[in-house]
Amino acid sequence: MSTYSAPAKINLSLRIKGKREDGYHDIDTIMARLDLADELFFHNSRTTTLLCEDERIPTDESNLVIKAVLEFEKHYGRKAKQRITLTKRVPAAAGLGGGSSDAATTLLALNERLGTQYDAEELSAMAAAVGSDVAFFLNPVISRCTGRGEQVRPLTPFAGWSSPIVLLKPAFGVSTPQAYRDLANSRRLRHVPYDTQTVNGLRMSNDLERPVFAKFPFLGLLKVWMLERPGVKAALMSGSGSCMFALTETPEQAQQLAQDALAEVDATLFTYCGMVNPQ
Repeated sequence: MSTYSAPAKINLSLRIKGKREDGYHDIDTIMARLDLADELFFHNSRTTTLLCEDERIPTDESNLVIKAVLEFEKHYGRKAKQRITLTKRVPAAAGLGGGSSDAATTLLALNERLGTQYDAEELSAMAAAVGSDVAFFLNPVISRCTGRGEQVRPLTPFAGWSSPIVLLKPAFGVSTPQAYRDLANSRRLRHVPYDTQTVNGLRMSNDLERPVFAKFPFLGLLKVWMLERPGVKAALMSGSGSCMFALTETPEQAQQLAQDALAEVDATLFTYCGMVNPQ
């Protein structure tokens, strides 16, 4: 058995450049790894199967892990024959890239376990075929991602930057395709700031906040609430949501913010305190 960690990500910035002929949108985003991660366990088997104790997670070909296996097998020319057990810690439909990270980790695991020695370019091509964000997780250093998100360029000036972070996710999720569909006709909520925030030279904003907050005003109110808390350097939505995050000055401030959110805002929130771009 081999064990692999699949880290979550946040979008420190997400700008939408326009719709493409293939139906996707061109984006310009800065992604950074978190110390929150799923775990995947690989065993040799007669057939490939995916197991997950979380009944909300599909284990058929709609799961990006299985899509990654199938894409890998196209290049390998044979069956991978792995029993994969997925332990979910990254919430789904949150904008944290859990499924994409699981897929990238699967590609890396198969490359290692089967001894295929595919190089970074070959693995990146497989990743791009599986999903837009998958390529980032092959080497999840803080990076600028363009195109559909599959064109990844490490931001070396920020390689050593990190920050305490708190994640706040309500019980509901957000559909990424729906968020993009609503982008053109969405409106801004009054009293919710959408302006660019700057932290240590990083310019942070998210164009999908407008359509998502219009449909889920609670998230906009949560952003306002976070920005008013002591020690918060920036607060915004990650990806298409529904996870909101705040960068804080200290880990203690992140812990206090999480406790206050459960007490004052919503006792059912998923909360996580850790580090963004951990060293």
